[in-house]
Parts: sequence; C-alpha cells; structure tokens
Amino acid sequence: MTENSPLKPEKTYPSLQDTEQILTVKELAPDERPRERALKYGISSLSVAELLALILRTGLPNRPITTICRDLMRANDNLLTRLERRSLKELMMIPGLGSVKAQQIEAIMELVRRYVHEEIPRREQFTSSDVIAKYMRHVIGNADHEEIWALFLDRRNCLISKRRITSGTSTASLFDARPILKHALLENAESIVLCHNHPSGNKQPSMQDDNITRALGKAAATMGMRLLDHVIVTIEGHFSYSDNGRL
Repeated sequence: MTENSPLKPEKTYPSLQDTEQILTVKELAPDERPRERALKYGISSLSVAELLALILRTGLPNRPITTICRDLMRANDNLLTRLERRSLKELMMIPGLGSVKAQQIEAIMELVRRYVHEEIPRREQFTSSDVIAKYMRHVIGNADHEEIWALFLDRRNCLISKRRITSGTSTASLFDARPILKHALLENAESIVLCHNHPSGNKQPSMQDDNITRALGKAAATMGMRLLDHVIVTIEGHFSYSDNGRL
C-alpha cells in the first residue's frame, strides 16, 4: 500500500448487539416460551430466568420479559444468592424492571427465605380410639346436632386431613360414602377413621350406625383402603367399633 492509497476500513467482527434480533415472547419458537415449555416438559425444565419470566409475565415493547430476566440473572452471575442481596434500587437498574417488578422479585426472594426456614408441623398420630376421641371431642362432642366427620390417615396412622361429611338434625344425619372415598383418593390416604357424635350423650351405636360402618368398610376395601375405626364421640366418653370387634 502506497502513501497515497486510500485507507481501507478495518474489518471488524460484528458485535452481538448488532446481530441479535430482539423478539417478543410471542415471536419466540414455542419450545422457547416459558409457559409453553413448562406445560410440555414440566416446571423443572425452566431456568431461573425463565421461572422469573413466567411470574413477572410482561416486558416492554421490543424487550420481552424473557430478555429482561436473562439480563437480571446475568448481572447476578446466575446465582439466586447474589440476587437475594440486591436492594430495590439495584434491581431497578436492570432495563425494564420498574418498581412493581422489582418488588415482585423481592417478594419471590422473601418467599424462598420463608420456605427454607419453615418448620413442618408435627402431625397427629392416632394410635388408639382414646387419642381419636380426645382429638374430636372438642370438635363435635358437645354439639346439639349430629355431625359425621372423616379423618384421612397415612400408612403410619398420622393425620393428613379431616373433613366434615354431613351435618344433620339432633336425631340423624344423611350419609353418603362417595365424598369420603373421593377425598381419600385425592389425599392419597391409606386409611379412614369415621367419627360422629350422639347429641343425646348415649355412646351405644344404633342400627343406622352399624349400616354406615359396614357400607364404608366395604367401599373402602374395594379402593384398596381400610376403615381403621368408627368412633362415636360424646362429651362424656366414646364408643369404638374397632375396640369392640365390630369392624
């Protein structure tokens, strides 16, 4: 090249900013959209940035929320521990994150902290009819009308949940086994305890009580579950079908 030759412009590599096409979420391929990917592959398939995008939902014109959340995580080395330390002001330095979305991120991190430190409450374990009666006495023992409750237990006879099945008159309650079995299946219960009260204070079961016990026991067995006990509760005491060999 001579001194008088015109200088040719130096060839440079194009920058990522020059070549990157900014897409909205709708323009992304279906497998790249957080919501569609979560539905197709499960929520665990999403990255942290995609999970945040799924929660925050909306971005700005020409700057979809997926891009905003990727920038946010890149600015924090893709670590939630770094993101947790950011103040509201620091979060808002990410283009596209206003005060509302920044507060949403703070709320997410606060939920994470509370989840990590949450203590799992001890679940009641029903080892005998006495324990069941004591547990239910303050629920139905002194009621002036008859109520039927079901307790749903795991394989260790620990309480998963309890549910009032019917609330009747002072002399009788209508009974249907179907909602009990439906709820037991939803709770993945291994066994069921049926409880009801006698407002009269009489602990002895009636013929109707016997029929209810037999019907539920048979129905539970067909579903691979067992009726562990049927306990009649009054304010002064209780009657257990199991203890009396009548299951």
